[in-house]
Amino acid sequence: MQARKKYISIAFCACWLLLFYFGGSQIRQLKFLARRQSEETVMARRWPAWDDQATLKSFAEQPGGGELDARLRESPTMKRENREMVYKDSRCRMETCFDLSLCEKRGFRVYIYPQAKGDKVSESYQKILASIQGSRYYTPDPQQACLFVMSIDTLDRDQLSLQYIHDVDSKIQSFPLWNNGRNHLIFNLYSGTWPDYTEDLGFDVGQAMVAKASFYMESYRPHFDVSIPLFSREHPQKGGGKGWLLYNNVPPRRKYLLVFKGKRYLTGIGSDTRNALHHIHNGKDIISLTTCKHGKDWEKHKDSRCDRDNLEYDKYDYQELLHNSTFCLVPRGRRLGSFRFLESLQAACIPVLLSNGWELPFSEVIDWSKAVVVGDERLLLQVPSTVRSIDNDKILAFRQHTQFLWDAYFSSVEKIVSTTLEIIKDRIFRHVSRNKFMWNKLPGGLYVLPQYSTHTADFPFYYLDEGLTPKKEFTGLIYAVSPLVSQSQPIIKLILALAKSKYCAQIIILWNCDKPLPPRGKWPSIRMPLIFIRGERKAMSSRFFPYDAITTDSVLSLDEDTVLSTNEIDFAFIVWCSFPDRIVGYPARSHFWDGNKGLWGYTSKWTNEYSMVLTGAAFYHRYYHHLFTYYLPVSLHALLDQTANCEDILMNFLVSAVTKLPSIKVTQKKQYKETLMQQGSKTTLWANPDHFTQRQNCINTFASWFGSMPLVQSQLRLDPVLFKDQVSILRKKYRDIERP
Repeated sequence: MQARKKYISIAFCACWLLLFYFGGSQIRQLKFLARRQSEETVMARRWPAWDDQATLKSFAEQPGGGELDARLRESPTMKRENREMVYKDSRCRMETCFDLSLCEKRGFRVYIYPQAKGDKVSESYQKILASIQGSRYYTPDPQQACLFVMSIDTLDRDQLSLQYIHDVDSKIQSFPLWNNGRNHLIFNLYSGTWPDYTEDLGFDVGQAMVAKASFYMESYRPHFDVSIPLFSREHPQKGGGKGWLLYNNVPPRRKYLLVFKGKRYLTGIGSDTRNALHHIHNGKDIISLTTCKHGKDWEKHKDSRCDRDNLEYDKYDYQELLHNSTFCLVPRGRRLGSFRFLESLQAACIPVLLSNGWELPFSEVIDWSKAVVVGDERLLLQVPSTVRSIDNDKILAFRQHTQFLWDAYFSSVEKIVSTTLEIIKDRIFRHVSRNKFMWNKLPGGLYVLPQYSTHTADFPFYYLDEGLTPKKEFTGLIYAVSPLVSQSQPIIKLILALAKSKYCAQIIILWNCDKPLPPRGKWPSIRMPLIFIRGERKAMSSRFFPYDAITTDSVLSLDEDTVLSTNEIDFAFIVWCSFPDRIVGYPARSHFWDGNKGLWGYTSKWTNEYSMVLTGAAFYHRYYHHLFTYYLPVSLHALLDQTANCEDILMNFLVSAVTKLPSIKVTQKKQYKETLMQQGSKTTLWANPDHFTQRQNCINTFASWFGSMPLVQSQLRLDPVLFKDQVSILRKKYRDIERP
C-alpha cells in the first residue's frame, strides 16, 4: 500500500513537471512570436525588399562576419534612445491638430510670413519660398489662407552649421498667427548635431506639420507630417535635369551590378554602416569605395585601411559609376537620408537602401516597392545575392519607374514643394483626393486634378489601364470672332461639314464677337444640338474654359474660318481615338533653338518636323480644358489676354508637359494651306511680323515658367489607308481628302 502511494506521488510530480516544462515552453514561444510580430509590424511599414526571397543567413553566420554583426547590434543607429521623440504633440493628426474648417471656408491657400529685416535665408529655403509664391495656392493675404509657412529659415538645425538660426522659439512665439503651430508647415533638411544627430529641431514645433528629410519612422506622425528628400543647394528650382534612362536603356543590365563611392565615417553615428561596405567590394561587377579623407581631423582617427581605401577610391569616377551601374548602394550617412538617393533616381540606377528606420520621401502616396530595394544594415552580405537574383524584366521595370518618380516629383525644388502641398490638400479634402494609383502612374499626381474627377476612367491617361476605349463621339467647338453677315461665310460651311459627321454629337459656337449674336434663324438647321455660349472678348483663355455644355470626352477645337471636309474631320477623330491623351490635328508649327540669340524661336515653315499642332483644327480630351484653366497660373492667363495671342501654343506646352510626347499631325488636302491663306482675317495676321515676334516671346515665357522646353519634335504624319496608292477612288475610304 505504501509503495502504491509512493508510485502515485512520483507519477503526479512527473506530470506536473512535464506540464510545467511543455507549458512554459509554449508560453515562451507565444511571447517570442508576439515580440517578433510586434517587430515585424514596425518593419512592415517599410516597403518589402523583395517578394519570393528565402530567408537569408545573418552576416554573423558568414565567414568573418561575427565581429561586424556585434558592432551593428551595438550601433547607435539601432538604439531607440538616440532617436528620441522630439515633438511634444507626437499624437497629432489632421483631425486633432489642424483646423480643417479654416480650409473649408477659405479654400486651400498658403500664406508666407513677411521676412523680418536682417533675417538670413539660405539659397535652398529661398527656392522653397519662391516655389510656394509661384504656385496657384499662394495668397499674400493671411485672412484668405488656411496654411501658413514661416519666413524663418528652419532647413538647417545643426548648431555647428553657419546656416543655423538662433532664438527661433522666441521669434515664433511673437507671431500673432502662430497659435501653437496650428495650421503651420515647417520645412527641415538637417536636424540634430554631433555626436547623436537626433531629430531635435532646437525649438518647439507645437502642433505644426513638419516636412522633413531623414525622418525616422518612430518620430514621423502618419498622415500629418511629410517626409521629403534631402536635396542640395544646387538642386534647380524649376524644371530640372532629365533622367538618364533615355540614353542608356538597353540592355537592362549595365557594366557594373552594384556600386558605391562615398565617405567612410571613422567615428560616430553612421560609421558602422559605412565601415562595413568594403566587405562586398570585389573590383569586378561590385564596386564599393570609401575614403577617410574628409573633415579637418580625419588623420587623427585613420585606421590601417585608410591609405589603401583612399588609393582605390581615386581610381574611379563617381559619375561614370552612376551611368554604368544597374544598382546603387544608398547607405545612411550621419542622418538617414543622403544626396545619393536623388542622384541614383535620376541616373536610373536602382537604389539599394541601407538606412534602417527611414520613412521614405512621400511614402504616404508613393509605392517605393516599384523603384527601390530596401536592405538591412545588419545583413550587408545578403545584398549582392539579392540583386543578382532579380531578372532583367524586373530590372527594366524598376529603372523605368525611377525615371517616372524623378521627373514627376523630385527633379526640382518646385516639384518637391508642390508634391508636399498636394499631399496636404488631399488630406484636407478627402472626398476629392487622388488615389494611390494616380500618384504612381504617368503622368503623376501633380497633373491629376481630383476636382475634375476621382475616377480614373474620366482621364485620358488611363484608358489602356482600365481596358477602355473612347466613346465614338465628339463636340465641335467653334471659336467665332467675326459677325455673321452671309450664308456663304466659312463658319456656315464648317457647321454643315460637322453636321454630316456620324461622330459629331453636338456643335458649340463660342461667340467672342463684339457684335450681338444673330438670331437662331440665321444659322443652319442641323440634326444635332447647336449651342451658343457668349465668351469674354478680352479673355483669350475663355476658349479653353471647361464649359458644362461640353458633354463628350473628345473636343474638336476649330477657328471660324477653318476649311475642313467631313472626311478630314472623321479621319482625324479616328486617329485621336487611338491617342486620346494627345493633340491630334492639321495645322502644324515648330520651335527651334536660336544659338545666336540664346532664345527659342518659332516658325510656321512647312518642313518634315513639327512640335505643335495648332488648336484651330485639332482634337483633344476635354480634361485639358480643366487643366488649362485651373493648373496654369494667373500670370500666364494674363499674358494671353494682354497679347490676344498664344493660347494655342500654351495648350501645346501643357499637353506635351503632361504626356512627354509630341502632338500628332494628320494628312490634309493639298489646298488646305492656300485656302486658309486666302481668309482675310488670317492673311494680315500671319503676314504681320509683330505676330511672330509675339509668339516667339510667348514660347520663351512659357519655357521659363515650365522650367524647361516640354515640346517634342516629331516627323510623324498619319494618312488614310490607300491615300497615296494609284487605285480606283471608289476603293478609298476617305475619298474627299484627295479630291481638289
